[in-house]
Amino acid sequence: MINVTRTYLPPLEEYTKYLEGIWERVYLTNAGPLVVELEQRLRDYLGVKHFFFVNNGTIALQIALKALEIEEGEVLTTPFSYVATTSSIVWEGSEPVFVDIHPETLCLDPAKIEAAITPRTRAIMATHVYGNPCDVEAIEAIAQRHQLKVIYDAAHAFGTLYKDSSVLNYGDVSTLSFHATKLFHTGEGGAIVTNDDDIAHRIAYMRNFGHNGPEAFWGVGVNGKSSELHAAMGLCVLPKVPELIAKRKALAELYDSLLDGTVCVRPALQPHTTYNYSYHPILLPSEEALLQVRDALNAQEITPRRYFYPSLNTLNYVRPQAAPVSEDVSTRVLCLPLYYDLEFDQVRLIASIINQAL
Repeated sequence: MINVTRTYLPPLEEYTKYLEGIWERVYLTNAGPLVVELEQRLRDYLGVKHFFFVNNGTIALQIALKALEIEEGEVLTTPFSYVATTSSIVWEGSEPVFVDIHPETLCLDPAKIEAAITPRTRAIMATHVYGNPCDVEAIEAIAQRHQLKVIYDAAHAFGTLYKDSSVLNYGDVSTLSFHATKLFHTGEGGAIVTNDDDIAHRIAYMRNFGHNGPEAFWGVGVNGKSSELHAAMGLCVLPKVPELIAKRKALAELYDSLLDGTVCVRPALQPHTTYNYSYHPILLPSEEALLQVRDALNAQEITPRRYFYPSLNTLNYVRPQAAPVSEDVSTRVLCLPLYYDLEFDQVRLIASIINQAL
C-alpha cells in the first residue's frame, strides 16, 4: 500500500542513544535537558527569537489566542485549513469569521479581509496552506491599519522561507505542528514562535499551568509541555531535514513533469518563496474527476487524501457563512503521496494511473 504520507523514522540506534540518557537521568518532563536542547537548536535552525516546544499543534493555537488575549470577539480566518484552525478559535470562546481564499495560492485572500472587519474583530488567523506562505505583507498592513493581532497557523511551513527568512518571523505569533505526518516531527508535538518579548513572557508561563515557581502562579495556564521522549525524536530527525526536503523536492518535480499538460493544476506559490515540499496537492477540474482519480488509485492500494475537505465554513458548530472559492476548491483538491521513502517508480505509477483515469 502507498499512503498519502509515511513517517520518517531515524535509525533506531540513534534514538536509543538518547533513550539511554533518559533512563540514566530518570527525567522525562518539565523542561528536561533534551527539550531545552531541541528548543535552542530549532530556534537557531529557523532563525527566530522565541521558540516554545509544546505537546501538539492545536494547543499551540489555543495558547497563542490566550497569550494575545483574544477573547469573546471575532477572529477572521480561512475556511481552507485543517479543522484545528477553526476549532481552536471556537474552543477559546471567540467566533470564527471566514474570509475566502485566493483561487491560485489557496491562502486567505487579503483583498477580502477589510470587508469582513467589524467593531468586534480582534485578530486574523491565517494558514500557510501546504507550507505556501500567505501574502504576509498585505495582511500585516491591514492588521496595522485596524489594530488587529495576527496569528499564522504554520503547521505545514517548517523550513519554508519568504524573502530568504523563515516565514515564522511574520505575524505576532506563528504556530507549528510536529505530528508524525509532518516534514519535521517529534511523533506528537508542536511549537509556538514569536519575536515579541512580552508575548513570549506570557507563553512561557501559560504552557506550564501558569507556574511561577513550585508554589506560586503567574496566572492561568494549561499543560502544553512535551516530554524528553518526544524531544529525542526531534533531535534525531532535525539533522536529516535538508535531505528530507531535497528528496521530496525531487519527487514533486517528477510528479509535475509527468502530469504537465493534463487537467491537473498545481496551486501557485507565493513569489519570493523557498518552498519546503510539505505536500503535493493537485486541483482537478471537478469533484467527479477527483473521485475518478481517487477511486482508480484506491483500486491499486494507493491512498491520496482529500485535504482539506470539507470547507470549514460548512462545519455544524459555526455560523453559516459563504466562502464560494473555498467550497469549490475543497471539492476538487487531492494531495498525492509524498514522503521521503516514496520511490520514483511509485511516482511514475501514480501519475500513469491518474492520466489513465482522466
